Amino acid sequence: MSTDTEISVRYPSSARVVADPLTTGSTATLTGVSRARSLRFGALPRPARFVLLRPGLLLSVALLAVVVLAAFAPSVLAPGDPLTGDTTQKLLAPSAQHWFGTDHLGRDLFTRMVHGTALSMRTALLAVVIASVIGGLFGLTAGFVGGGVDNAVMRVVDVLMAVPSLLLSLALIAALGFGSTNVAIAVAIGSIAGFARIARSQTLRVSQSTYVEAARSLGSRWHVTLRRHILPNASGPILALAVLEFGTAILAVSALSFLGYGAPRPAPEWGALVSEGRNFLATAGWLTMLPGLTIAATVLAVNRVSKALDGEWRTFR
Repeated sequence: MSTDTEISVRYPSSARVVADPLTTGSTATLTGVSRARSLRFGALPRPARFVLLRPGLLLSVALLAVVVLAAFAPSVLAPGDPLTGDTTQKLLAPSAQHWFGTDHLGRDLFTRMVHGTALSMRTALLAVVIASVIGGLFGLTAGFVGGGVDNAVMRVVDVLMAVPSLLLSLALIAALGFGSTNVAIAVAIGSIAGFARIARSQTLRVSQSTYVEAARSLGSRWHVTLRRHILPNASGPILALAVLEFGTAILAVSALSFLGYGAPRPAPEWGALVSEGRNFLATAGWLTMLPGLTIAATVLAVNRVSKALDGEWRTFR
């Protein structure tokens, strides 16, 4: 009697094993929408495929592209004057002529939002750059040097993290004075701790890698090891955090501008526009709602891009 056992396996008709159009020498099971999208975008570069296969990310990138255009070329989207109004046209509801309506002085709210984008984005970007550079240097020094330097730096970071960032920013604004630059500095100091912790952890991780130990054993100088091996391999999570913190900085800058600590009036900062409309909530709610929705949509779009950079891009093939 034969000891071999014959097993018959029947596969569902809907399951098919086909060659992966995106790689050579490998096979994958692609069915339905995923297969159609892969075949459609297979000839495109990897970044383009990455964005087009994710509708939420595509929408976020498109929204941020509009925000960047408004920051650098506001006249393209809104050619009018954001500071000049017509009192006969005050408190008009959103329409085809005035997309966001008009305020109590007859100024077009959409024009003011577009021209105020540069102020808000510049302040938030300056805050992120200052925080990432200072926090990154602190974390890099603590993780690379170690010992007493590490303990001293991290105790300072612990103190910064113990105080809520917005409360710390308000205290610093009271000491530095009003203005967009002072707001950026205050928000940056409140964000340094996060960058320092991420930079330190990534430096410790990379420093224990085999290639770093090999470079040291071959007599590589410390600054060469730092520049060629540690910095390039530790910068990815720091970049993702910088994008995420940019959204947080937009919220913080808008909050401080709402309280009157930003650029002096009548500068159309986003937070200031929300503040101006709160006196007309009952009669002209769009003056507060539309700028607030714009801020929320921008922050959500930044967070979506940060999520894509942090984890999705590394696993995308």
